[in-house]
Amino acid sequence: MSSSLFLLVFVSLLPFSLSQPPRRFYINCGGSSPIQYNGHRWVPDSNYISVGENRTVPESSVLPLLSTVRSFGQEGNAHMKFCYQIGPVIRSARYMVRTTYFYGGVNGNRYENPPVFDQIVDGTLWGLVNTTEDYGHNMSTYYEGIFRAVGRTMSVCIGVNELTDSDPFISAIELVMLEASVYNSTDFGSFGLSLVSRNNFGYTGRFIRSPDDRFDRFWNPFGPQQGVAQVPNVSVSGFWNLPPAQIFATHLTVSEGPMEIQWPDGPLSSSTYYIALYFADDRASSSGRSFNISINNVPYMHNLTVTSSGVAVFATQWPLEGLTRIRFTPMDGSDASPLINGGEIFNVLALGKRTHVRDVIVLETIKRSLLNHPEDWIGDPCFPAGYSWTGITCSNGTRVRIISINLMNMGLQGYLSPDIANLTALNTVMLGNNSLSGVIPSSVSQLNHLEILGLENNRLSGTIPSSLGEIRSLRELHLENNNLNGTVPSNLLQKPGLRFTFTPGNSFSQSAGQNT
Repeated sequence: MSSSLFLLVFVSLLPFSLSQPPRRFYINCGGSSPIQYNGHRWVPDSNYISVGENRTVPESSVLPLLSTVRSFGQEGNAHMKFCYQIGPVIRSARYMVRTTYFYGGVNGNRYENPPVFDQIVDGTLWGLVNTTEDYGHNMSTYYEGIFRAVGRTMSVCIGVNELTDSDPFISAIELVMLEASVYNSTDFGSFGLSLVSRNNFGYTGRFIRSPDDRFDRFWNPFGPQQGVAQVPNVSVSGFWNLPPAQIFATHLTVSEGPMEIQWPDGPLSSSTYYIALYFADDRASSSGRSFNISINNVPYMHNLTVTSSGVAVFATQWPLEGLTRIRFTPMDGSDASPLINGGEIFNVLALGKRTHVRDVIVLETIKRSLLNHPEDWIGDPCFPAGYSWTGITCSNGTRVRIISINLMNMGLQGYLSPDIANLTALNTVMLGNNSLSGVIPSSVSQLNHLEILGLENNRLSGTIPSSLGEIRSLRELHLENNNLNGTVPSNLLQKPGLRFTFTPGNSFSQSAGQNT
C-alpha cells in the first residue's frame, strides 16, 4: 500500500506564532446588518457578491445566523455558478474555508426537500452540497476544507448542476487563515483537504470550537466517555496541527487487551485520505503505553509509545473505501491499555486547473468596461470543467487560455476595452446585437489569431481602424448598423477571403461595394 506516514513527538517546544495574526472573515449570507455570534462579528455579504437575493427563512426559532440565506435563481441553467469574491487574503497562505447551509423551507411548499448543488473554491470543484438528511432533523449542514490562496482574493461559488431542482442557497461563509505549521505535510499547490470528520474521542458534551480552538475548527464528540484525563504536561502548541488542549481531557480506552473502533461513522468513497490521530497519556509518571495501530487490517503504525508529552501520527495520502475500522493492539510489556484522544480525517482533493493568470486579469478589465455583463462573470473563467463563464470558450492543454468571447444578444452596454488585445489567444469575438458605444479599439489588430470579429448592431462610433486589415487570420468582420463614419479602409475591401459587412446603418463619406 502506498502512503505517507509521519510520527511527531513533542516535549517542550515553544508556541508557534506568526508576526501577523490570522486573517478571518465571518460572512452572514443574506443578512442586512452585522450580528454577534459565538464571539465573532458576522457581516452582511453584500461586499463580496453582487448576484442573488436576500431571503428570510420562514422557520421560526432558528439562530440569527441561520435566519437568512442568499438565494440564487437557477432557472434550469445547469452549470451556472454564482461566486463570492472574498478578500483581501494573504497570497500563498492556507485558509480554513467553512460553508454553512440551513434550508428552512426557503423555496416554498412546492419543494419538499432542499436543492442539491455544487460548491466550488477558486475553480476547483469542492463537492456536492446535499442538506436533505440534516434538514429532515431540523439541523444545519456545514462543509469545511483547507485551501491555499493563490491570489489576493479567494472565490467561493455555488454551482447549479443536473440535480438542482430549485434555487440553491447559502447561509454563512467563514475563512480563517491558518498558521504555517498546520497541515503543512500536504502540497497545497496540488491538493486541497475536504473535511470528513474531526472528533474528540470519549467526549459527550457540546462540540469544541472557538475560543478553545484558535482556528475555530469544530471538534465533535465521539463515543461514550470512557475516561477523563488530566494531562498537565502536554504542550499543545508543539503539535503540528495545533489541536485545542481540551481534546486531551477525555479519551477512549479499554480495560485490557486490544481496542477497535469504527471511525468515521459512515462509509467512505474510494479515495485517498489525510488521517491525523492524537494521543497523550493521562499518567504523568508513566513510562509509556505502547501499541500497534492498523486500519482495515493494514499496518498503520508499529510500536507507538504514548507518554504525557503527547504524540501525533499523520498519514498524508492513505487509500480508503467503505467502512473504516481502526485497531489498537498493545505491545508485549506495555504498562497500560491503548487509548486515543482525538482524530481528523480529510478527503485529499486534487485541485483543478486554473485559467492563465494574465487572461483572468484582462477579463476582469473587460468586465469593468461592460454594463449588464453576465451574472456568472466571477471566479475562474474556465473552471471547474463545465462551469466556464457565459460566452467564454477556453483552450485545452496545460496552459489554459481564453480563445473565444461570444456575448451576442446579451443586452450589453458600455464599451469595448482596448485591453482585449492582451487576450492574445483569441480567435473569435462576437459582441453583436447589443448597445455598446465608443470606438473600435485599434489595438484589436494585435490579435494575431483573430478569425471572426462581430460588432454589428451596436452604437459604435468613429472610424474603422485600417489596422484591422493587417490581421492575417481575419476571415469575418461584421460592422453594420452602428454609428461609424469616415471612409472604409481599402485594405479591408481588398482583403482576399474576408467576409466583410459594413452597411447598412453607418455614415461613410464615400460609397464602397460590399465584399462578401
